[in-house]
Amino acid sequence: MPYDKIASLTNFRIKHVVQPRNRKPRLENVLTIVEGIREITRALEAGVIFKELYICYELSEASEGDEISATSSTNLASILVKKLTVLKIPIYETTKTVYSKISYGDRGEGVLAVCAPSPVMFKDLALKDVPLFVVVERVEKPGNLGAILRTCDGAGVDGVIVCDGKTDVYNPNVIRASLGTVFSVKTVVSSNAEALEFLRSKNVKVCATFPRAKTVYTKEKLTDALAVVVGSEESGLTDFWAEHADLKVRVPMRGFADSLNVSACTAILLYETIRQRSN
Repeated sequence: MPYDKIASLTNFRIKHVVQPRNRKPRLENVLTIVEGIREITRALEAGVIFKELYICYELSEASEGDEISATSSTNLASILVKKLTVLKIPIYETTKTVYSKISYGDRGEGVLAVCAPSPVMFKDLALKDVPLFVVVERVEKPGNLGAILRTCDGAGVDGVIVCDGKTDVYNPNVIRASLGTVFSVKTVVSSNAEALEFLRSKNVKVCATFPRAKTVYTKEKLTDALAVVVGSEESGLTDFWAEHADLKVRVPMRGFADSLNVSACTAILLYETIRQRSN
């Protein structure tokens, strides 16, 4: 199928593509970079708006044999191209040199999309009979937020609420660390007060994690409608959640460190909740 090929680093589109790497233009233009076959596929399945696709067949052919699928990277890339062609999304082939300029990281699959994800609102959250949420307050590192989202996808949570975020949800590093599950997990950005108001309106209990809480997480009942609240890597949760939490729990620490990585802590609490609900 014919489409334009970009071989020059001075092509005007190159500057346009690299802009979403930076937070300010990313938020102002409501655009982000999605790189990798798995991540782009999940964005497509979630109905994310695609602006354009860039593909380097030299790289996609070289990456065959990677763990993403028994199907070759080239075939998977071709499938993506066909789907986006049907949707009339502009597609550009690039050289390896050009692709290395627009690529956000070191992925060798040679497929990158510019997308315009729509913000998720509280009204977009579809709740189960006994819902389970994760509230993430002031997490600074995109990799940790992405890892949390990946865990939330695996645990089947009803939604994630990012409060007073230090990193934006559609940071390309968040997308990569989440393996694209940022598009499959409904994720709302709000203030602490808005999050609490929503949870109270749905009769959801707030379970906040504190290193010095009296109750170990396995001793608390987690079978009701629940929101697991975790805080920043540096300072933990603010006083807001200490004041409004229905439950306060800790993960016991046996070594010198006083707390776990926030994504690890989230995983432990979510799967304990699943275990309890399965009994």
